Amino acid sequence: MEIITYPGKPYPLGATWDGEGVNFTLYADNATGVELCLFNSPDDTKESKKIKLYERSHQVWHIYLPGVKPGQLYGYRVHGPYESQNGLRFNPNKLLIDPYAKAIAGAIDWHDSLFGYEVGHPDGDLSYSETDSAPYIPKSVVIDNTFDWGNDELPRTPYHQTVIYEAHVRGLTMQHPEIPENIRGSYAAIGHPAIIKHLKDLGITAIELMPIHQFVNDRHLGEKGLRNYWGYNTIGFFAPDVRYSSTGVTGGQVSEFKAMVKELHKAGIEVILDVVYNHTGEGNQLGPTLSFKGADNSSYYRLVDEDKRFYMDYTGTGNTLNAMLPNVLRYIMDSLRYWITEMHVDGFRFDLASTLARELHEVNRLSAFFDIIHQDPVISQVKLIAEPWDVGEGGYQVGKFPPGWAEWNGKYRDCIRDYWRGADSMLGEFAQRFTGSPDLYEDDYRRPTASINFITAHDGFTMNDLVSYNEKHNEANGEDNNDGESHNRSWNCGAEGDTDDKAVNELRAQQKRNFLSTLFLSQGVPMIVAGDEMGRTQKGNNNAYCQDNEISWLDWGNADKQLLKFTQKLINFRKDHPNFRRRRWFQGQPVKGQGLDDIAWFLPEGSEMSDENWSHDFAKSLAVFLNGKGIHSLGPKGERIVDDSYYLIFNAFHEAIDYKMPPEKFGKKWRVVLDTSAYEADGKVHNSGDMITVQGRTVILLEHHNKHEKPTD
Repeated sequence: MEIITYPGKPYPLGATWDGEGVNFTLYADNATGVELCLFNSPDDTKESKKIKLYERSHQVWHIYLPGVKPGQLYGYRVHGPYESQNGLRFNPNKLLIDPYAKAIAGAIDWHDSLFGYEVGHPDGDLSYSETDSAPYIPKSVVIDNTFDWGNDELPRTPYHQTVIYEAHVRGLTMQHPEIPENIRGSYAAIGHPAIIKHLKDLGITAIELMPIHQFVNDRHLGEKGLRNYWGYNTIGFFAPDVRYSSTGVTGGQVSEFKAMVKELHKAGIEVILDVVYNHTGEGNQLGPTLSFKGADNSSYYRLVDEDKRFYMDYTGTGNTLNAMLPNVLRYIMDSLRYWITEMHVDGFRFDLASTLARELHEVNRLSAFFDIIHQDPVISQVKLIAEPWDVGEGGYQVGKFPPGWAEWNGKYRDCIRDYWRGADSMLGEFAQRFTGSPDLYEDDYRRPTASINFITAHDGFTMNDLVSYNEKHNEANGEDNNDGESHNRSWNCGAEGDTDDKAVNELRAQQKRNFLSTLFLSQGVPMIVAGDEMGRTQKGNNNAYCQDNEISWLDWGNADKQLLKFTQKLINFRKDHPNFRRRRWFQGQPVKGQGLDDIAWFLPEGSEMSDENWSHDFAKSLAVFLNGKGIHSLGPKGERIVDDSYYLIFNAFHEAIDYKMPPEKFGKKWRVVLDTSAYEADGKVHNSGDMITVQGRTVILLEHHNKHEKPTD
């Protein structure tokens, strides 16, 4: 049966249903021919129809097929020179996933035919494979983009009120007893009332989902009986991964993702996506031909100038997308706008963001990527968070991203870990990190909220394991424990892992409370990893990227309920007191209308620290006064209420230290509201000048009420 076709339009890119038919487009600059292949079922091993595209506008091939509807499965075969040595890898024997596919009907079924060359051939990727890959590659899906969003609105939570919860779709939900088994590990599970209640009770304002773009499960992991669990191996930057769908593979994943976002928004929770635009899942010259490589390899990837057979690799994964090329920039921007406008997400965390900033071999923070984001009226208005490093030379760029960006502050993580393990000469840097890292961000007119503070992330030890293991235990990864972070930058009490020693377990619990208290009382934006609030363990595995099992999943049945309650109170305490989430920098100067500075640092004897004092190691301890009189919150009737003042004492020394409360001008009466030597503070009131004993490895927070004061700002 002959198919009626029309020229169609070159834009928008991808497959677009208009109610009467579908417009198909593909960017392929160096191609000599393009064929659109239609399939009837995800299990089809051969296309039902193959249609040659004749229309080409500039570098875009396009065609319109009337009568084609959502759910239609398709792929492309692209013709052109196969000259690996020149960076050209066209091979029409390889069915390709549409780079702009909005849904993908399944996952890769590894087979040698997925490679453009003959696997095992002595010439390697210089050889040419004539085997059809269609039986083994998932098909792209035409979707119906309509969805009843109702009155959905982005919560647009200000950064200074934001608390981020990094989570994995499967890890968070696979073992939750209140979630029906048929939806565990899915988008629907994230939007389930049980998960939303947990987030709300905890005080979370934004969930940061680890990669949900369709990704490739590495072949070598599958051969070991493992799988790519984290998902930092994208092949479809518009498609929500089908493996997290409980409602089907031919578009159900899209509507299910939208329903999840809608439910989270109803609860006032933002959705931030961890996105991986720095590379794709096609690997290096020996990797498979799945999409971009076969559509136009040299128009997507950063190739070595001297030998275009090879790829520049700033990511450690084999390839790097070339964000200097206009079509790649457009691709990234189109993807970001799609997730904002059509999927209603609230922001992005950019994996290895320094890679996107590279002009030639150097990281340039004013690269085209940042310029185009800054001027985009849609993308520039959501949360943009950088992982400010990559594996290339000069790739560590903490503090160097442009205004408008927040950053994972790796220096905060390292400093706070070092402080609580008792490292020498940490007081000065500790003070910087605690106050929002002004040394990194203030000179660029950025605010404390540029710093995303974290102690742990998905990559590394959980907080429980940080204080429980001296060495990593990655044996289950099948690499002889040689993978992952090589050392533990924290402190534990000697015995590794599980132990019946009561004293050891109490010290571990105390150290976790120290980390959490420091995190949520610091200026900046706090981020906690799913499960740290209730003592999740990975049994010492600090690189669980390939463990889609109980090693990585949250064990809800064995949650540390005491720690969970402590964390809930801590986060909600922060939420109630703007003194700990300031929008502007401390000035170290008197607050308007009074003689007290906004911040002051103290020695154990009750005197203020001098410049000289910062160069000494005062038994790993210091205290800080936070003046609440210059800031306020809004009461239930919109009235301005002056916040309380606080006095924090940090003691990372292993023995108790006596601290003298500050002079009366800072506050006459102080009540203990937090003491990490126990789960509950004793609430004892201390007068100015009193001596207070701070136990070893302890944070104490005291509160002075300013309720009778009037706002001064």
